Amino acid sequence: MSAIIWREGKWFVAKALGLELASQGRTKKEALKNLQEALDLLLEKEGTRISPSVILKDPELGQIYA
Repeated sequence: MSAIIWREGKWFVAKALGLELASQGRTKKEALKNLQEALDLLLEKEGTRISPSVILKDPELGQIYA
C-alpha cells in the first residue's frame, strides 16, 4: 500500500492511496505510524498487515486535490 504525507499547519497528514483512510501526527513518522494502526484496525478481521511505502511530497503542501 502506498501513502502520501503532507504538512497542514503543525500537523503531518498521511493518506493511504486507493483507500479513504488518513491519519495525522506531529511528525512524519508519527503520522505514518498512526496510519499503520488505522490500516491494521481496518484489516483486523482478515488477519492481514499492510505496511505502506511512503511517497514524500512537498512538506509545505497544504491541500491535495483529487
